[in-house]
Amino acid sequence: MTETKSRSPEYRAAAGALGSLRQDLFRNAFAYRPLERMRTDGSLVRRLPERMRERVAWTPQALVGAAALFVALMGLVSADSVRLHFMLDVIVLALFPAITVLMTLVRPVGAFWISMALTPLTAFANGGPWPWTPSTFLSHLTVLVVVAARTRPRAAAWMWGFTVLLGAALENFGGWHPTSTVNAFAVVSAFALLVVAVVQIRRDAEREVTVQRTVTAVERDRRTLLEERTTIARELHDVVAHHMSVVAIQAEAAPYRVENPPPELEQAFVTIRENAVAALTELRRVLGVVRAEDYQAPDAPQPTLAQLDGLLANVREAGLETEKTITGAVRELPQGVELSAYRIIQEALSNTLRHAPGATAKVEIGYVLGGLGLRVVNGPPTGPVKPSPGAGHGITGMRERVAMLDGDMTAEPTAEGGYEITVFIPVQPARDTDETHESDESDESHESHETHKTHEMHKAQVEQA
Repeated sequence: MTETKSRSPEYRAAAGALGSLRQDLFRNAFAYRPLERMRTDGSLVRRLPERMRERVAWTPQALVGAAALFVALMGLVSADSVRLHFMLDVIVLALFPAITVLMTLVRPVGAFWISMALTPLTAFANGGPWPWTPSTFLSHLTVLVVVAARTRPRAAAWMWGFTVLLGAALENFGGWHPTSTVNAFAVVSAFALLVVAVVQIRRDAEREVTVQRTVTAVERDRRTLLEERTTIARELHDVVAHHMSVVAIQAEAAPYRVENPPPELEQAFVTIRENAVAALTELRRVLGVVRAEDYQAPDAPQPTLAQLDGLLANVREAGLETEKTITGAVRELPQGVELSAYRIIQEALSNTLRHAPGATAKVEIGYVLGGLGLRVVNGPPTGPVKPSPGAGHGITGMRERVAMLDGDMTAEPTAEGGYEITVFIPVQPARDTDETHESDESDESHESHETHKTHEMHKAQVEQA
């Protein structure tokens, strides 16, 4: 019969405590665990010369070695006043405790158990304080502190408990001594271990906070990037959907502009329209997942560089003096390029308003043969208004737009204390379509009223798709 009775909370707590004791003090107790060197990236240590920093890194090992030397000296002093042979006293009261302290450098938990085993030996070997002499008192206290600093706080609690039990047992076994050191050691070691535990807990908390901040910053950047991609996808969806709708409508109306079109031509235009409608349907199905439930498609056309003067007028009303410069022959660019260029300039000017209040900005637009160049530069903040801190989300969004168009972007502070954003977006040269436009205008007079009705009907079908 299978046992289905659940364990009580007390049993689980006791089992967990015994498991932690076995894990911390018994499992691989004498494993080789060398003491790590101190970090040299602190605010004070970083200012030291490189050669000195290398030496400072060995500070923990040097402190343990100094403690072992001090324990040995105290043991030599105590050996003069005891009743046993001098050399044996030196070994028991000076050499063994010093070696135990040095063991914490490589086998910390093993050093604790050896120190515990030496306590009865030194207690019966000396004729002074019971059970810890000054040298063994300092030796065992040093071992507890070093091991506690290298393990978890619960291991320090277990070690303190075993030490107090051992001291109480020795005191009861050997009788009461007027020079008993059990109470003094219990109080001093408890205070020392408490300080070590507090420092260790604080250090772990700071490390956890640092990790959480790093994770939060990464997640925030990732979320910002996804939100910006979602915004770009929505905007491109509106742009591409408009063009695909125009293609479908023109493909439907094209055969009516030609008298007696051959069947092959009619079938070609039917195929073009069907493919355009299918592509539009798939586009809306795929990109529909990036739309929020409350998202409303914009009624007005997406902004282009032609509306840049209105944007500059708005930022001037907000207090940002802006100067615009255009070089090269102004020409119509693909709508996606126009939209991205407008959004980049808009975000750059918004960053200037937030992070450089009172500054002036320059917007330069260069129409070159291979594409479009943008440069937005602002001066340092002036005036009493304090700049607001930024998280870099605007720069992330601009980089995403530029990367989508296979462009290049640099964003860096200027020597004057301002900020400069430079963007180049490649644009393929458009074909000459003058002859096509002239042909379309000459054929408009042949379009009948029935063609117009068909045009409107299919337009409505495409928009519903």
